Amino acid sequence: MNSRGGKAMDPNSPQWPPDLPLIVRFLIVVRGIVSDLSRRPDGTVNRCLLDLFDPKTPASAEPKDGVSSTDTTIEESSHRKLWFRLFTPSSSSSATLQLPLIVYFHGGGFFNSAPNSFAFDALCRQFSKKVPAVVVSVSYRRTPEHRCPSPYEDGLDTLKFLDDNAAVLLPAADLGRCFVAGDSAGGNIAHHVVVKSCKYKFSRLKIKGLVGIQPFYGGVDRTESEKALYRAPIVNLDRADWMWKAFLPVGSDRDHEASNVSGPNRIDISGLDFPETLVAVGGFDPFKDRQQSYCDWLRSCGKQVKSVFYPNAFHGFYGFPGSQIPDTGLLISEVRDFIEKCKEIT
Repeated sequence: MNSRGGKAMDPNSPQWPPDLPLIVRFLIVVRGIVSDLSRRPDGTVNRCLLDLFDPKTPASAEPKDGVSSTDTTIEESSHRKLWFRLFTPSSSSSATLQLPLIVYFHGGGFFNSAPNSFAFDALCRQFSKKVPAVVVSVSYRRTPEHRCPSPYEDGLDTLKFLDDNAAVLLPAADLGRCFVAGDSAGGNIAHHVVVKSCKYKFSRLKIKGLVGIQPFYGGVDRTESEKALYRAPIVNLDRADWMWKAFLPVGSDRDHEASNVSGPNRIDISGLDFPETLVAVGGFDPFKDRQQSYCDWLRSCGKQVKSVFYPNAFHGFYGFPGSQIPDTGLLISEVRDFIEKCKEIT
């Protein structure tokens, strides 16, 4: 089954989760309209329109909701501008302890959002406060100006920078307890960054775990969940197909190793020291079958993986106010428990 172009999203469709608050339904529709209008048929994007509907939050050295934040530039050149936002909890209980380090890659279909986007600033702030952890949220290069593998390279370079410049994080962060995490497209990036990291020798930094929150994977053949949820909220098949076309190397299809990570062109990770992995899956996510296949593939490669399933979660549910989407709080607790478990087995 191909993507069904021209089909309008229907807020009353059974493909949408039941009992969504009205404000969430409204925001979903607005985000969908902005996404559709900003993506041009020629593969370019209207960044002015995207930025207009992507409010930014400035960094704050003064604690905000119990967490301070600063921005650090790794590289600024004609080639790229690579930077990250650092979140550090300010509570007295965590100030005397070395905290785990979460290196986070935001979602946005590879083409949208940033660490200072309101939704991702708020999400990382919650991770920092409630895990608690030091969080590095990476501003990677976005498509279509920078295609695959640009964000993967930016992710590895960020880890190298942190390894070589520990003073940026110390004394708060424990580089020996690093967790690479990401949501949606950021979950895809997190996986590939970890694969690359397994082939690099760090001096201080040690990756203890990978957290994929509804990681965005694809493939030429449609899965059953993609067929059933082709008009799902946030990322439907039409939008997903555009994202892959804009991101993958020119001439590639969705079975490229970047998108179909467990498919026919997959990278063999069986011999890599791949860390324990947590994968969050939503019942109303069109890509849930691919995420489950990803977990099965990791297990077949001899890797440790845990999947958590949220029956009423749509793709990107964590990008809305936690008070409106209770699963967000459950997700943060699951990530906290995963990090704590990895500490116990170290």
